[in-house]
Amino acid sequence: MYKVVGLLILLAGGSLVAQAKTVRIATYNVSMEASNYLPQGDTPTGEELFENLKTGDNQQIRNIAEIIQRVRPDIILLNEFDYTSDDEKGVKAFINNYLLVSQHGNKRIDYPYFYTAPVNTGVASGVDLNHNGISTDNGGDTFGFGLYPGQYGMLLLSRYPIQRDTIRTFQHFLWQDMPNGLLSSVKAEDGSDWYSPEAKAVFRLSSKSHWDVPITLHNQTVHILASHPTPPVFDGPENRNGKRNHDEIRFWTDYISAGKVADYVYDDKGRKGGINSNQFVILGDLNASAKEGDGNKEGISGLLNNAKVNNQSVPHSEGGALHSPNNELGPSHTAFWRMRADYVIPSKALGEVTDSGVFWPTPQDPLHRLIKNRQASSDHRLVWVDVDIAQ
Repeated sequence: MYKVVGLLILLAGGSLVAQAKTVRIATYNVSMEASNYLPQGDTPTGEELFENLKTGDNQQIRNIAEIIQRVRPDIILLNEFDYTSDDEKGVKAFINNYLLVSQHGNKRIDYPYFYTAPVNTGVASGVDLNHNGISTDNGGDTFGFGLYPGQYGMLLLSRYPIQRDTIRTFQHFLWQDMPNGLLSSVKAEDGSDWYSPEAKAVFRLSSKSHWDVPITLHNQTVHILASHPTPPVFDGPENRNGKRNHDEIRFWTDYISAGKVADYVYDDKGRKGGINSNQFVILGDLNASAKEGDGNKEGISGLLNNAKVNNQSVPHSEGGALHSPNNELGPSHTAFWRMRADYVIPSKALGEVTDSGVFWPTPQDPLHRLIKNRQASSDHRLVWVDVDIAQ
């Protein structure tokens, strides 16, 4: 008898039907940015994370690595992982010194493929964006709030090959180039445009970046659409962050839509148009909920209700339910501050969603030590979805 690896042979009119392969895809805001490793109020240099990655003995990072080792995603997006162009002191140090080291007796995990790139946080715009009369305010006048370039960056880890030559990034896409965007409705108290013509000419839509990263999964190409929109708070009556959050999310809705909806889109290499595939997963801390919070709910609602996405299985946890016992939405919360903010949204064409969850152990669970407070790991929880992808 011959053993056929990876195929389920079914007698169906004389044909062979491929067996579906389950792939676990996750997102996790890990709060691994420099100020996390300093006393409150101290100004970070931007090197603090990398100093802690060297040793392998930072307990907070060890807990984050243990959570990843326990959940064991095949693909995971990490939000708020500080960016550096030096992979040796950044992503490779995290992999080698934490993920490839057994944490609390758990099986180590390797991610031979990864992607990281510059983000807009901490990058000076050269114009007065926050209306304080100067154009050099560190944080307030940067393209995305950050005290140094690369703060709150993104990192994609994968156990499957990344098609690096066809990655698209949208870091430099201008907000004013989104048709019918909310930029024009950001007004000062006197009714004038909040953003000057000089600001509009340079101001980027993405507060970090938007990435389209193709990955080869069992002879198929799956596009990972990653982002981390700005929180829709920390502004004033002009609601500039709320409207930006809406449009950062709307960008993906347009990008995946059929027809000419995404014709306005251009990437950092000048290539125009939206995605040319129905197989994708939208990942990230989107800082928005369709039912809770201070954000403009139309942005996230439009994405979740898009005909191409599968939003039927909402990840949930018992820990989230117990954390907010009087809130019927508590089981779907992904952050300690009680909201569904983090998303894994597969396309319908990708395959059947067979399971999902939020890593949030209950107080009675011995694993509660990993998330018991902000210092244990992060104020967010790891969110995962299992998808059966046909080979």
